[in-house]
Amino acid sequence: MPKQNELMDKAEDVADQVLRHSKHVLPHIARFCLISTFFEDGIRMYTQWNEQRDYMNASWGCGYVLATLFVLTNLVGQIVGCVMVLSRQKVPIACGLLFSIIALQTIAYSILWDLKFLMRNLALAGGVLLLLAENKAEGKSLFAGLPSMGENNPKQYMQLSGRILLVLMFLTLLRFEASFLQIVMNLVGTALILLIAIGYKTKLSALVLVLWLTGLNFYFNAFWNIPDYRPMRDFLKYDFFQTLSVIGGLLLVVAYGPGGVSMDEHKKKW
Repeated sequence: MPKQNELMDKAEDVADQVLRHSKHVLPHIARFCLISTFFEDGIRMYTQWNEQRDYMNASWGCGYVLATLFVLTNLVGQIVGCVMVLSRQKVPIACGLLFSIIALQTIAYSILWDLKFLMRNLALAGGVLLLLAENKAEGKSLFAGLPSMGENNPKQYMQLSGRILLVLMFLTLLRFEASFLQIVMNLVGTALILLIAIGYKTKLSALVLVLWLTGLNFYFNAFWNIPDYRPMRDFLKYDFFQTLSVIGGLLLVVAYGPGGVSMDEHKKKW
């Protein structure tokens, strides 16, 4: 046990060093990764305008006017929301836009009845919650010299909810294959994401999971190797950017920590 604790302490020291050297750029990378799936989907609404409009009309029988309005709302809402997040302008409004798009697509694409895609949408909502919590943290730091009654409770619970919802996305990425290597990968990944959910060794666990997911994402979802005419390209692109968004959420956890509702925070009070 002492050797294990010593190894864990060294690993945490390495994670802290990485964080110190990247603290100015890491939040920007995290936000870019997190909103990437919204940005890509907004661009897709433009490049596949006719296909999306026809699909909505065929699925709901709503007519071309409403179908066109749906596509336009998705395009503008996602692109504008992403630009606002990246430029740090009216971030709560931007997050509201992105929440609205998630809700709209969940209904319009009948995602409520598909557990895998519902879990992914909930995980995206968790990522947006982490963006909101980060914005609250930045706003609070402006008044760092004033007396405080403690941690901002809404921010705490947004961070907790965001961490838990990220677990759902990870569960959809598990591959249930009978190979020894895949079983080990699933067990290690599950252990890491559970540590993040309860907030224990959070920054280290999130950093390791970021590195692991990034490697898997570029290996399994290499859509750029698939010709444009094959439907598999769109599926892999969807998976790639969804996973990238979860990586962005994990990077926010690395950058800002798990928040007040976590074992890491409670350990400081022991």
